[in-house]
Amino acid sequence: MRVINSLVVGLLVTLLAGCVTTTNQPAVKVDKEKALATHVELGLGYLRQRNNESSRLHFSKALKIDPNSAGALNGMALLYQIEKDDELAEKFFRKAIAADGDYPRARNNYGAFLYGRERYKEAYKQFSIVAKNMGYERRSMALVNLGRTSIKLGKNDEAEKAFIQAMSINYRLPAAHLEMSDMKFKEGDYAASKRYLDQYGKLVRHGPRSLWLGIQIERIFGNKDKEASYALALTNLYSYSNEYLEYKKTLNNNE
Repeated sequence: MRVINSLVVGLLVTLLAGCVTTTNQPAVKVDKEKALATHVELGLGYLRQRNNESSRLHFSKALKIDPNSAGALNGMALLYQIEKDDELAEKFFRKAIAADGDYPRARNNYGAFLYGRERYKEAYKQFSIVAKNMGYERRSMALVNLGRTSIKLGKNDEAEKAFIQAMSINYRLPAAHLEMSDMKFKEGDYAASKRYLDQYGKLVRHGPRSLWLGIQIERIFGNKDKEASYALALTNLYSYSNEYLEYKKTLNNNE
């Protein structure tokens, strides 16, 4: 009987141990996924604060949990980009895309990286892919990036289409209105340019680029009061900008 009892107890222990292991597996997986996501978000948060070392620490911890985490690889790429290490930044952007080709943040950030280095054809490819991702929460901004890149490649029709699509997704996106205003001004459609710039001014505070554009538009329409208003804001707020220097040149040429 003792032998039988011992066998029964041993069998129960084995069965219970098996049950515990099976039950804990999903919990362990969830915990790892949660830890991974937390480290990535903390890394990005520290990156926004320009706390590079804390950011690096969390991205490294995330990569220890999952070496193929597209979010962590993208974070490391952004970190190296901030540190002006273009070679490593590009390496990690490529790794992030290789790890998950459907991860739009990495492609959008890589496109911006390429755009900043005047590699417009490569940037256009990345933005084109991101702009088609219906689930990307910043798709409207990706379309603006696609439009800007299209202009650099002389594809103005595609650029206008991208800007209009961006506004159809998010009409309150200031960048799309400013880009359309600038494009229409260069095309000589000053009425459309003014409409887009007026809408831009309702959405966000004017910067040097929009103020200089406003000066030129109002000058064409002969609205001296509005022109003077834009000029005063540019002079008082952005007197060290390139746009202010351009404005000053036009004043000197008129003297």
